[in-house]
Amino acid sequence: MKRSEFINIIKSTACLNTSSADTGKGRSKLSSTKVSHGFHLVKGKSGHDMEDYHVAKYRYEKNHELGLFAIFDGHFGDSVPSFLQATLFDNILKEPLFWSDPKSAIKNAYCSTNNAILENSKHLGPGGSTAVTVIVVDGKDLWIANIGDSRAVLSERGAAKQLTVDHEPHVERSRIEKQGGFITIFPGDVPRVNGQLAVARAFGDQSLKAHLSSEPDVRHVPIDSTTEFVILASDGLWKVINNQEAVDLVKSIKDPQAAAKRLTTEALARKSKDDISCIMIRFRC
Repeated sequence: MKRSEFINIIKSTACLNTSSADTGKGRSKLSSTKVSHGFHLVKGKSGHDMEDYHVAKYRYEKNHELGLFAIFDGHFGDSVPSFLQATLFDNILKEPLFWSDPKSAIKNAYCSTNNAILENSKHLGPGGSTAVTVIVVDGKDLWIANIGDSRAVLSERGAAKQLTVDHEPHVERSRIEKQGGFITIFPGDVPRVNGQLAVARAFGDQSLKAHLSSEPDVRHVPIDSTTEFVILASDGLWKVINNQEAVDLVKSIKDPQAAAKRLTTEALARKSKDDISCIMIRFRC
């Protein structure tokens, strides 16, 4: 079976289209939650096909409304982020612990999904992906998880608060070296695992699997009157815009799609050459 056929089967089963829909918006159907979102994705100028994929949708489970949002930033091809787009949230919500212990359920699902990617590397190829995921439960709770350097930033009374951890190789040098890997730092370049990957945690990456972690950092944040919006974005944005700048650029823009587009446009204006993906989640708008 060809790689493209394998991905198409997964996507068909999950009722997902490709990532060609690069802009859009939506809103919670429950008036009591008052959650809205917008997204905008732009292909970079690095010469390869678009490797960013996203999820932005609402789903009803056990009389609860869930807002499901994610950005998957692929490397060495788009097969792994495409696979994640089709499967990761299903795997999280299938976890028996999800309603009693969401943190453990999310960690378990990240691990099992990574194992599935590695087991299917013949079809998916040697590439990998970072991930940042957000689950909004009934407009009252946020569950945020990430591996890699895609990031979630919260605006609280106009102040930026980073909700995720950038998993940089030099920070996790001890773990990587204990697992037989090494970190390279060449002049003019960022630290890399085995001279290849600029993040210490990721999905996939068959050749580096012994030295990378797929364990996410998971965080719970209650939504209250001070919670204004959350920005999810790939590192194509965060390389050129810091957290507070991002919040300041869009805090007055009520339309979340327009806000997401404003951030991607600014990243392009600042000469970001990577793929740039952004989701804005607004509360009480």
